[in-house]
Amino acid sequence: MPAPDQAETRRIALIAGNGSLPGQIADALGAAGRDFRVVAIRGEADARTRAKADTELGWGEIGRLYTFLKSTGCRDILLIGGVTRRPDFTSVLGDLGTLKRLPTIIRALAGGDDSLLTKVIRLFEDEGYRVVGIKDVAPQLLASSGVLGRVQPGKDDWRDVELALKATEKLGELDIGQAAVAVAGRVIALEGAEGTDAMLERCADLKQTGRVRTKGRAGVLVKTAKPNQDLRVDLPAVGPRTIELALAAGLAGIAVEAHGALIAERDETLRKADAAGLFLIGLDLSQGAGASGK
Repeated sequence: MPAPDQAETRRIALIAGNGSLPGQIADALGAAGRDFRVVAIRGEADARTRAKADTELGWGEIGRLYTFLKSTGCRDILLIGGVTRRPDFTSVLGDLGTLKRLPTIIRALAGGDDSLLTKVIRLFEDEGYRVVGIKDVAPQLLASSGVLGRVQPGKDDWRDVELALKATEKLGELDIGQAAVAVAGRVIALEGAEGTDAMLERCADLKQTGRVRTKGRAGVLVKTAKPNQDLRVDLPAVGPRTIELALAAGLAGIAVEAHGALIAERDETLRKADAAGLFLIGLDLSQGAGASGK
């Protein structure tokens, strides 16, 4: 691995999927004076990302991707943004670089999500590239430790933080999900394959149907990384939509892992949280801080 001063001068390729995050990363890198190129995934990247892109490639154009990386001198790669569409490998036709690597690519598609992410990284590393994460190139986008907005959690909120944190630890051990919700001293929801947003929608239904009864706003969403999770490609994140759903679920706030979770659209997220009266806090788990970290 290069020395820190060398790493900061290496050209980065942003391989960009959907959502606003690729644009935020590009802005952060530009503001820091970092040298980078943007590769937009066709059918995934939004208009803003495509406008910034140096090239746009389809799913099957792996050979063309490596040709682009070589021609532009990109040795570091950041995989960023969501992917929701089923891969279309019809573009493999005519891409000899992809056909040559097809046996390796097929093997990489076997296994679960975590296995797949690990194998995708290995595909690049086997070609001599270094896969980096947001923490390596734009750490300012990650949650810091402590209260992040203007709203302070209360004593009961810290109790719920501690309980939901214990639940996320168990989820992580089983490699199930990253988030849990605790309300009034009991866990009411665990994240599964449906994701955090859908889990929060379930919490709103529980409140609306009277399955969860509280006086006023109560409860907390806790979101952390799973043990041994590769944060280069699978970073826990919250954003403006998370605030909206937490508010609809009647929660009092959100806690995320400090230095290990992304605050997407940070200014807008904090503005929404403050306006809604929700607290947003970063838990420094490296110090063993849960409720005791208040």
